[in-house]
Amino acid sequence: MARAERQGAARLNHYRRTESRRVYPYIDGNAVRKAQPLPEKRQTRKTPSTSLATRKNRERALQMNLGYVIFLTAAAVATVFMCVTYLQLQAKSTMLNKEVTSLEAQLDAAILENDADYNGIMTGIDMAHVKDVAMNELGMDYASKDQIVTYEESGSDYVRQYTDIPAE
Repeated sequence: MARAERQGAARLNHYRRTESRRVYPYIDGNAVRKAQPLPEKRQTRKTPSTSLATRKNRERALQMNLGYVIFLTAAAVATVFMCVTYLQLQAKSTMLNKEVTSLEAQLDAAILENDADYNGIMTGIDMAHVKDVAMNELGMDYASKDQIVTYEESGSDYVRQYTDIPAE
């Protein structure tokens, strides 16, 4: 838009400059000169002659037949359906993200509560008393070297024992 305005302003300035350079003969008397308007530029374009078949093909191409209308309607319906489905999925995703955030907050709160309870329990237990009861009243003793059996790590975090440990 700005380019067209600049071109229009440039034409106007050119017209003013050329108008001021024109020399009109001085005429004495009451005769007033008639201003001559600029002649209009005529654009004469010759349209190439087209054959009758070409004109008919162009007219046929501009017309919309029933199949084309049905295709466009189906395409519009499919587009609207996909947009609605996309918006529903976006809303569901947002809802699930909020739910996950809420559940993570609940999990963090439960972990903090469990840690606090564990620390409270551990501070309430006298380990020296537990050792004394185990050794004196229950007859427990520390394991000797011949009682310790080692196994190689299987790579998992835990071990399941299906049978008794064999004696060597």
